[in-house]
Amino acid sequence: MTKYICQCCGEEKEDWPAIAYSAPYPYFQLSEEELENTELTSDLCIIKYSDETCYFIRAVLVQEVNDSCQDLEYGIWVSLSEKSFNEYVENYDNKDFEGGYFGWLSNYLPDYEFKESIPTDVFVNNTIGRPFIHPHESFDHPFVNDFYNGISKEKAERRIDIVLKRN
Repeated sequence: MTKYICQCCGEEKEDWPAIAYSAPYPYFQLSEEELENTELTSDLCIIKYSDETCYFIRAVLVQEVNDSCQDLEYGIWVSLSEKSFNEYVENYDNKDFEGGYFGWLSNYLPDYEFKESIPTDVFVNNTIGRPFIHPHESFDHPFVNDFYNGISKEKAERRIDIVLKRN
């Protein structure tokens, strides 16, 4: 971890690691045979099932931490329609490209139960790196509530600990 003096409070801090996922959740559920029909890079994933093809991109979600100068970052995946995915890929190296898409959150995050995927807005601005996502505020889920209202430093650190212990 990197130590630095926080401009917000003047105290010495260590950066929290991002909670990052190497692939979308469905990728980890594939059989060896299904993996043969799958493409995965650090930013893109295409899963070809017998009856459909699913498209995913890697994105960033920033969670506000109310009682801290730091925010918690997630490196997560969202699914896109084929049309949106193709437009994103076509403009992947275009530094001037900006766009927006509808997507579905495609990872399960620590401290939450997921019975269904959360709808998101995906904001692409290639001058700043990976796309950012915001869950739809109208979707009723504890994670969405926490995204818009923030979480405590204790919750953020517990989530980091959960992920670090898994790895």
